[in-house]
Amino acid sequence: MNTLEKLSFGNLPKNKIPAFKAGDVVKVFCKIVEGEKERIQVFEGVVIKIHNNGISSSFVVRKVSYGIGVERIFPLYAPTIDRIELLTSGRVRRAKLYYLRNLSGKKARITEEQRALLVGEPEPEAPTAEAAAVPEERPAEGTSPAAKKETT
Repeated sequence: MNTLEKLSFGNLPKNKIPAFKAGDVVKVFCKIVEGEKERIQVFEGVVIKIHNNGISSSFVVRKVSYGIGVERIFPLYAPTIDRIELLTSGRVRRAKLYYLRNLSGKKARITEEQRALLVGEPEPEAPTAEAAAVPEERPAEGTSPAAKKETT
């Protein structure tokens, strides 16, 4: 690493950016300055590209607004980004989803990734002391259906 890379990686902000990847649906809260007022504008869409380059990292979010596709490039560590929320995680096989530009409607859908193990589903209950103490009843040899077939 040269000196410039050491400085840029050392000065990365320690803000809370969720771990997201291409195919995820995110909400980006941007700070917009109009005159003397400052407000937050939300841009929600699918991440189609992530460019990892230290302090210069950026990502592209695409949404369809009134039938027209809109893409916006966000610098990851820009002070204009208030926060990023991860809504759903998509299951894709590509790092760059440029093919979504040519698709519309149901063809442009991305399947949602199953995160059952990460969410923390309740584990199956272990047998209680009462269930372990009660012996399992076994049918008599002459009354089971298998025993009847063997005798006939």
